[in-house]
Amino acid sequence: MATQALSAYFDSPWPCEDASAARLQTPQRGQGLNIQAHERLQQTSRRTHLSTMTVLGSPDEVFLLTHSALRSHLGLATTAQVHLIDPLTLKTRCQSPRLAGGPMWPGGMAVLGNGLLLVVYGRHAHLLNRQCEVVQSHTLPINEPYNSFVVLENGLVVTKNLSNATRAQLRVLHPDTLAPMAPDTLCAEPSIARLSAQGNTVYVVGLSCVVRYHWNEAQQCLQQDPLWSCQYLQNASQTYGWDMVLTTDDAWFMDNGAHNYRISMLGAGLNDAPTRLHRVSLSDSSAHQHWEVSGAQGGAITNPPLVDVSRQIVVAFDSANCHLRAWRIVRKTNDAVHVELQELWHLKNFGAASHMLLFEDTGELCVNDYQRFNEQVVILDIETGHEKARVRTGGLMQGVVFPSAGWHRDIYWSAMDRLTRIHIAPHV
Repeated sequence: MATQALSAYFDSPWPCEDASAARLQTPQRGQGLNIQAHERLQQTSRRTHLSTMTVLGSPDEVFLLTHSALRSHLGLATTAQVHLIDPLTLKTRCQSPRLAGGPMWPGGMAVLGNGLLLVVYGRHAHLLNRQCEVVQSHTLPINEPYNSFVVLENGLVVTKNLSNATRAQLRVLHPDTLAPMAPDTLCAEPSIARLSAQGNTVYVVGLSCVVRYHWNEAQQCLQQDPLWSCQYLQNASQTYGWDMVLTTDDAWFMDNGAHNYRISMLGAGLNDAPTRLHRVSLSDSSAHQHWEVSGAQGGAITNPPLVDVSRQIVVAFDSANCHLRAWRIVRKTNDAVHVELQELWHLKNFGAASHMLLFEDTGELCVNDYQRFNEQVVILDIETGHEKARVRTGGLMQGVVFPSAGWHRDIYWSAMDRLTRIHIAPHV
């Protein structure tokens, strides 16, 4: 079956987690908060049954993905649920039935170019219409959680199992039917991180190596690129990497992904090594560089860095030790494949752990700052680290999942136990 006519993501500011398959964490269109000196943030929130993310469809359409968890502690199957919520009050307008899942791990959701919602949770994929009604379901082959998916430029969906023991296996699905489009692709090692994609190429962060696979249209399959791979750990004592951010030139990610998160990432590191930020050139995978984020022992993270492409800034964190740090990316004039990092700012005792969000037009960076059962969302100037505003979410757990932009100069912040809409307070 030819794939040229297939659709990719829906045309909205935030159709999927991290706003794109490249995980740039910036809206596809729309304006930033543009917080003025006389303005402040306020919040509207609701308790949730483990919220994972929100995505945007047509104007004022906001979809929330939740999942169960308690059953997993008893070895029982868990489920997910999709809610169409009011963009201002967060009240549920309609919701899906409980969606079959199985093994628990926060899944993923996107609005596809064909107008349908796709959810991958546990070992199941589900297509829903915009009224949250199920139109198709597909059972994935391995009895392990599949940690979300990416959509290639040609519209094909790629997902994989999450495991630190079972080798990762890529499955390619048709976006209209969920029919498998190719034989499953077995990777060389397990993978914890979520997939990333650019064009029709999917990137996999394995336990010790990063690789990529190109979609071969003629042969209708994924094929590993034999010229691009990087053993990013080698003999280092750090643990595996997390999600990869893709720019035109580079792949960026962080290691020390093993942790014991329960309520927060504070002190959750499982070894004595410091967390590192990694860069691998997309044109030459031997051009691999890494930098310590904080230098503190016992580092740990569970999410990707953020790259501001227009300003050439990269932001990384060490969640276990409460560091948030930004550098300018400087290209060497005599070296096409290596870069230098020049520190811009470094915030200490700052509890960042979640996926971040950047309003590129205004340079506003949205992060969390968690301090012992108190989570706050903070807006920083990405150039200076200067704090523009902050607001308490009311959540007791540190957010480690996916925020999104909203429709009305606002942000939706998911933090497992609570969904919070963060918006500009009316001027009095």
